[in-house]
Amino acid sequence: MMKYIKGLLLMILCLGILTGCAANDNSQNNNQQKDPENISDTKETEDRTQEDGSNGDSKESGEDLQKEDPETLEATEPIRIASLKGPTSIGLVKVMEDASKNASANSYDFSIMGTADEISTGLVQGDIDLAAIPANLASVLYNKTEGQIILGAINTLSVLYIVETGDAIQTVEDLRGKTIYSTGFGTTPQYTLNYLLSSYGIDPEKDVTIEYKSEATEVASILSEAEDAIAMLPQPFVTSVMMNNEKVRIALDVAKEWDAINIDSSIVTGVLVVRKDFLENHKEAFNAFLLEYAASTEFVNKNISEAAALVEKFDIFKAAIAEKAIPYCKIAFIQGEEMKNKVAGYLGTLYEQNPKAVGGNLPGDDFYYIEKAE
Repeated sequence: MMKYIKGLLLMILCLGILTGCAANDNSQNNNQQKDPENISDTKETEDRTQEDGSNGDSKESGEDLQKEDPETLEATEPIRIASLKGPTSIGLVKVMEDASKNASANSYDFSIMGTADEISTGLVQGDIDLAAIPANLASVLYNKTEGQIILGAINTLSVLYIVETGDAIQTVEDLRGKTIYSTGFGTTPQYTLNYLLSSYGIDPEKDVTIEYKSEATEVASILSEAEDAIAMLPQPFVTSVMMNNEKVRIALDVAKEWDAINIDSSIVTGVLVVRKDFLENHKEAFNAFLLEYAASTEFVNKNISEAAALVEKFDIFKAAIAEKAIPYCKIAFIQGEEMKNKVAGYLGTLYEQNPKAVGGNLPGDDFYYIEKAE
């Protein structure tokens, strides 16, 4: 009986082993017989994962990497440049033309603006990278931003002239006792005229009468109506007035009269500034722009007719006015120590008359970008 029971248990054990092996074989066969389309999809997913180096999030990961790549940003974002609609913009026109043809060293986005306030706001808020603005405004913004605005170059020297409809003014001394019409009350034209008169012993408040008008067109109207009117105007308004009134003549070049009595400074009308953070992050691009700007200025002074056409193309002035005005606009490009000496001397003169004209304080040495682009 015991032998019978042991035999029965042995048969049951063998049957269980055989059943388990069969089940395992069936499972392997089922895996091998899966739908071939599903197998293909799995393989393609694996291949894509290997190519992208990701785990299925390849698209999002790629976009994040692209956004963080500084070289990509440098290649796709243009340098934002603003300038005032006037002589300070004229020296830029060749760079603007090259940029419009994709022939410039960098990609640029130029804006010609009507007021200095627009440019000031853009610089302070970081919406503008470089700007051509009045020299004293550069100092004001330097002080306002605690050194975040840097001076890169002088682009325009004096554009101020004394004009008259008669022939009475031959020297500064001849202005004594006269009425002078001008624009620019509370700004650099007023300070420049006051300094010039004072340097020749003429008290601006007692020895002459200065009437300030808000627009150059008002001064032009006075010149057209009076036989012996005297005015101080900037270019190209001087040229425009003379083209419309043959009686008007240039009596004095304010810059020449200034230089005759002041060897430590020059009148500086316009300068190029750059935001400090932009300069620190894109120094090579800025230097490349300076080289183009210098070449553009040289082009303007040597090719006046072509430059005048570009001035009109970019809606700065009409070509006819620009062609006659450019020789008197003193378009320049001055860098380095010479730039610093001229600007520091000029700002010092303005500061002596009214500290607010330069922002309350004279700029420190960090205001000047001395390194020349060569």
